[in-house]
Amino acid sequence: MTDFAAARRHMVDGQLRTTDVTDLRILTAMDEEPRERFLPPAFAGIAYLDMAPPTGVAGRNLLKPMVLAKMIQAAEVTNTDKVLDIGCATGYGAAVLARIAAQVVALEQDQGLAQTAKTALAGDAKVSVVTGPLAAGWPSGAPYDVILLEGAAEVVPPALLQQLAVGGRLVCVEGAGPGAKATVYRRSGEDIGTRAVFDAAAGVLPGFEKPLEFAF
Repeated sequence: MTDFAAARRHMVDGQLRTTDVTDLRILTAMDEEPRERFLPPAFAGIAYLDMAPPTGVAGRNLLKPMVLAKMIQAAEVTNTDKVLDIGCATGYGAAVLARIAAQVVALEQDQGLAQTAKTALAGDAKVSVVTGPLAAGWPSGAPYDVILLEGAAEVVPPALLQQLAVGGRLVCVEGAGPGAKATVYRRSGEDIGTRAVFDAAAGVLPGFEKPLEFAF
């Protein structure tokens, strides 16, 4: 039988601390939050490996622990921040964020995943799970101090950047394939600055694909 508590400690010590995750709030949250609870029982045993485990829905995986931790760290989440978690899948990332931020809106467009997230996060007053197209964000809850995409984006829709508060940060894995990088978008007034922070890989979220180009 898997010792999940020991597996969590090994994940934190072997995957997070060794890759420059230094924020003690993130390390503590991921040491305490039971990641296996957010996976189908058949995949619970691989919850803490250095991989992006499947959620049971084709094409949708949780982020690697290291990628999620470093993205949250890059977002500079504070305990007063309102966070929009886009592509929350089964809700693990939202659960980690809720241990750090003041409020989390967890957006998912797959009805099955959204229901799983609602069940897993039931009782957490800091998290609201909502359902809708991921690329549209959740305008009715804007502005957000942080927007986190739990996946890659070949294109970041301008509508999402408009949902950032002044000083707000959007963090995503930008691009697909080996050249992808975790990137921070920061809003300053009407200007948006960008900064690549580390190499990362993740599946492209639905609605964030690059439009097809036709040659004539």
